[in-house]
Amino acid sequence: MRIADYLTLSRIILTPVCLFFLFFPMEHKEIYAATIFILAALTDGLDGYVARRRNESTAFGKSFDPIADKILIGGALYSLFMLDKVSGWVVAVILAREILITVLRAKAQKKGLSVAAGLWGKIKTFSQIIAITMIILSVPGAQIVLYIAVFFTAFSGLDYLWKWKRAFLPPQK
Repeated sequence: MRIADYLTLSRIILTPVCLFFLFFPMEHKEIYAATIFILAALTDGLDGYVARRRNESTAFGKSFDPIADKILIGGALYSLFMLDKVSGWVVAVILAREILITVLRAKAQKKGLSVAAGLWGKIKTFSQIIAITMIILSVPGAQIVLYIAVFFTAFSGLDYLWKWKRAFLPPQK
């Protein structure tokens, strides 16, 4: 395993630590949870940067980086839903998009296609991270930012489907 792989793995490991602080009854738990969440989220950009910079892209990184993102975002969102800070429909829309794109990405890879994250996917992830952090910290306006993140989530999913539709449709005769 390479440094970038360890960064990806750390995102998966930090997720339950963040969730622990969300639920553990203690003073300032939101600050601890947000700090861990932000640290884990920072590894998302850092692992890709390190892999490119050091020319150390690995099969593990390519496979687990998007999964680590989904574990972090999905775990945090579902926990915030359980804490009654996020509506169920928001969690459903975001998780449905993530599951759909993950399945389609795996299908594309089986066909030998490389499906890298596009600009809208990066905006989606960034907006989700900001929204979740704001919700954890109960920042005013957090729900509006979350709805913006839901918009980018849906839009990036549609953009992905549009760009890669040929990979999933049967060949035309």
